[in-house]
Amino acid sequence: MASQIALLRGINVGGNRKFPMARQRELMAELGFGHVTVHLQTGNIVFADPGTPPEQTARTLEHRFAADLGFPVPVMVRTREELAATVEANPFPDATAEPKTLHVVFLADVPQDTSALDALDPAAYAPDEFRLIGREIFLRCPDGVGRSKLASKVGSARLGVAATARNWNTVTRLLALADA
Repeated sequence: MASQIALLRGINVGGNRKFPMARQRELMAELGFGHVTVHLQTGNIVFADPGTPPEQTARTLEHRFAADLGFPVPVMVRTREELAATVEANPFPDATAEPKTLHVVFLADVPQDTSALDALDPAAYAPDEFRLIGREIFLRCPDGVGRSKLASKVGSARLGVAATARNWNTVTRLLALADA
């Protein structure tokens, strides 16, 4: 059975915007989604592909979560095939040996204006580096994302679309769950 993966932004961070895993499963079931698996506390939900386009699934989830929780929850949805293509497209294959140094920023849509990213001088942030490929930004931070000045610039770049980041371990684990 095909899967979709919902990536929720900004929940359960620092004790704020709480959205317990059990409630995530309940709401998904109430919406009619089957085979729901919630991975980690940070908003990673793998579920049976409902046959609707991922963008429509994302809008459905955003509306329901906001109504239930009382605050907006941006949601990016990818099909299993889209997530597999993201893993294949990784422009930093050597970084997978140290997966905590590699992150993927999932965008809600292909950004129309990339000038904020284009203006970043890669040499000023070395050894950190990034690549925008379609609806994903791959971010490699050899010294850790917490120490990276580039991570905050890429994360706060004004691309005009919602975004949420996951480390490489989480990305590959979500693909494995989608394949299960």
